[in-house]
Amino acid sequence: SLLPPFLALLCFGPPAPALRAPRRVEPRVEAVAEEPWCPYKVVAEGAANGRLCFRTPARGFQCAARSCRAHRSPGGAFVANVLRNGSVLLQWGPPRPSAGLRGFALNCSWDGTYTRFPCDSVELGAACRDYLLPEAHGSVRYRLCLQPRYAPPRPAPPAQCVEFRVEPAAMRDIVVAMTAVGGSICVMLVFICLLVAYITENLMSPALAAPRRS
Repeated sequence: SLLPPFLALLCFGPPAPALRAPRRVEPRVEAVAEEPWCPYKVVAEGAANGRLCFRTPARGFQCAARSCRAHRSPGGAFVANVLRNGSVLLQWGPPRPSAGLRGFALNCSWDGTYTRFPCDSVELGAACRDYLLPEAHGSVRYRLCLQPRYAPPRPAPPAQCVEFRVEPAAMRDIVVAMTAVGGSICVMLVFICLLVAYITENLMSPALAAPRRS
């Protein structure tokens, strides 16, 4: 008879489902891209070797018109950003081809009265895309050339060169002072012109337009 199982089902209900182990949720670990360091060596004139240093690249830098002036190489791949404080930030893009790239060689020279003098050269790693010249002499014309270095037998491509002149700090101060004085003079002239126009319109015109008495 099916009656006893049916009554048991009504009294106790359906069998409980089998218990499942809770699902383990692994925490998501997001990969944080670390900013690469730029290794470089500054080799002074006449020295055989330089000390290895590291610097953080200045990613996302843009030359603002008020505080910076950009000078580009003929090919446009090498840029010298001359800042208002006298420093120069050099920037360049990844060279092509990139396979076998070992680094970059940065050569520097400046014009004297009668001849050109070499300054410190810099050897940079393959991950470098910029370099900062902390102090540049004013009223001196610089010539900087950047050349990629490849593993043999690939020959080195021609260097990208840029020339610029750093404005001296005294001249910058004079220009700023003259700009400020010129702006003040312009404001005063505008005020004087408005005052003369007001006097002419409101004081002189009624006197001239008054009828003559017989």
